[in-house]
Amino acid sequence: MESGKVLLIGYGNPGRLDDGLGPALAEAISHKKFKDVTVDANYQLTVEDAAEVAEHDVVIFADASVNSEEPFAFKPVIPKTVNTFSSHSIEPEIVLGFAYDLFQAETKGYTLAVRGYEFNEFGERLSSKAQDNLISAVEFLSKLLKTKNFDQFNH
Repeated sequence: MESGKVLLIGYGNPGRLDDGLGPALAEAISHKKFKDVTVDANYQLTVEDAAEVAEHDVVIFADASVNSEEPFAFKPVIPKTVNTFSSHSIEPEIVLGFAYDLFQAETKGYTLAVRGYEFNEFGERLSSKAQDNLISAVEFLSKLLKTKNFDQFNH
């Protein structure tokens, strides 16, 4: 089954080396101008993201990871309901849960965790291994966004 409108949210801090992998992936995908794909980038996920998520059939949360598989991991997100939350960064499961609870969304969610290696310094660059992983993630996501066949990833 093909999905219609897709939202890609790349998040992380580009000023903290490999933590910028999410925004870098979002920028790379935005240049490809896929039909019915909205691309957004930010430092972190917030409660407000739930409203935009609810307007799409699929959301992909892209971020750097310190311990994911190499070069990246792509997995479904199960929405999570919480009674309290912080106004600071929240997890993809909670954003998707808010979209379900507040907007009656049926959006399918996925995480794309791109393996990074250098996070403990300041600087707007990616390590060479992270750059290689980013290239692999962009190739994977580009193929997926052409077909929009997300069902192969649902268990």
